Amino acid sequence: MSLTREDLAFSYLEQLPYEPYPFQEEAILAWFESEGGILVCAPTGMGKTLIAEAGIYEAMKTGKKCYYTTPLIALTEQKYREIQAALERWGYSKYYVGLITGNRRENPDAPILVVVAEILFNRILTEQNKKGSFDFENVSCVVMDEFHNFADIERGMVWEFTLNLLPPHIRTLLISATIGNAYDFVAWLRDNVQRRLTLIESAERKVPLTCQWVGDKLLFEHLETMAQGDDESKFTPALVFCFDRNECWDIGDQIRGRNVVSSEQQKMIAEIINPLDWTKGAGPHIKQLLLRGIGIHHAGILPKYRRIVEDLFQRKLLSFCVCTETLAAGINLPARSVVLPCILKGKPGEKKIIESSGAHQMFGRAGRPQYDTNGYVFVLAHEDDVKIARFREKYDQIPEDAKDPKLREMKKKLKKKMPVRRTTEQYWSEEQFYKLKDLPPGHLTSRGVIPWRLLAHIISLDPDIEPLRKTVSRRLMGAKRLKEGQKQLDSMLITLHRNGFIVLDPPPVEG
Repeated sequence: MSLTREDLAFSYLEQLPYEPYPFQEEAILAWFESEGGILVCAPTGMGKTLIAEAGIYEAMKTGKKCYYTTPLIALTEQKYREIQAALERWGYSKYYVGLITGNRRENPDAPILVVVAEILFNRILTEQNKKGSFDFENVSCVVMDEFHNFADIERGMVWEFTLNLLPPHIRTLLISATIGNAYDFVAWLRDNVQRRLTLIESAERKVPLTCQWVGDKLLFEHLETMAQGDDESKFTPALVFCFDRNECWDIGDQIRGRNVVSSEQQKMIAEIINPLDWTKGAGPHIKQLLLRGIGIHHAGILPKYRRIVEDLFQRKLLSFCVCTETLAAGINLPARSVVLPCILKGKPGEKKIIESSGAHQMFGRAGRPQYDTNGYVFVLAHEDDVKIARFREKYDQIPEDAKDPKLREMKKKLKKKMPVRRTTEQYWSEEQFYKLKDLPPGHLTSRGVIPWRLLAHIISLDPDIEPLRKTVSRRLMGAKRLKEGQKQLDSMLITLHRNGFIVLDPPPVEG
């Protein structure tokens, strides 16, 4: 006797190790009730993974297959381990879960596959054109984690095209941080992609955030202060976000000689990491930082070292994890605080204030529901502005109308040493930070154009360009940009035709 969705819903809820939040229960029930799937929008820390696992649970109980996609290799590897643990809790072997990324394959024929988004897109494209052996008939569910990457200017098209090409019988479970236009997005999916999703939305945070501007301390001073006190009063463990890999190393080296970790923590870290092999790549450097309570995490570090950093941080043995913003994209590293040494991003001389969606992703990592009653976000002023503020405080201590000649001379000498902003630097302000904090969530929208490589790949699988043109004609953007996008695609197709890579019928009009 087959299980109904109602049976599955109650079975899933009953096996949970703890009572779900009302928001989680609402989303789980909506998943089992919906025909097309759900879009779940909620801040970090609301337990969205528990909701995503409902789709996997249903696939296992009904003998179907399920894809779980993420935007990052590091996140894919973490979800792979988490889903293995979930299956073992449900009484299945962990080998029912497979992993496929660009450089790693584990159990690739497993019914539950955790993949980077590009893998799923390529499989759908290949199978649609009957040039592959990927069976989508038995796939019941696709989970798309960190779905706000739909709006990414470089890779968002993968999510967009996947939704357009996904076979109609496959239900989708989209997981995202808060989205500013969630209702409009669901309507676009219904009208343009023929996917009817139930929207489950919450703006609630289980752990409130306190955001603070730090204008009187240099970074290493502030971080050392954060690590002082007992477990209740200190502000660690903390994530320190950078927008450059080299900056991660620079900050790690700045604080490794500071008092940021207890001797007991150091001893426990040493016992764990000393037996391991640290000879590859940046291993020796990472090990030295870890022994001082500091982890470094970015895509340029070997996966085995990143996993060690994640493990030590999750055990609350590290005081700081200095990382790039990709770690904000769902990797489970619960932190009490988040620190941003800078809120500008971009090429030198062309930097701009980070987008609100990215900022809220990073801010949202602060505050651990299991441990904290409050999360903390610290944004620091540029070091030049800190030095100027300190000078001004010292300079103003001497009155302008001082009668003592020595004081007047001292003030005169101080003025000659007054620090100034550099013309080669870009700066940000306290006002810009608080404005960024209060900005509404970002909107999901189609961004970017089809890359040449992707276009060539699509055409190599299917020379019929009409489905492609149809997909481009219904992207989520305004009429003007939509027209420009169609014009650009036609221009690219004509270029390929003229150079002999494809044949257009009828041929384009020359001149």
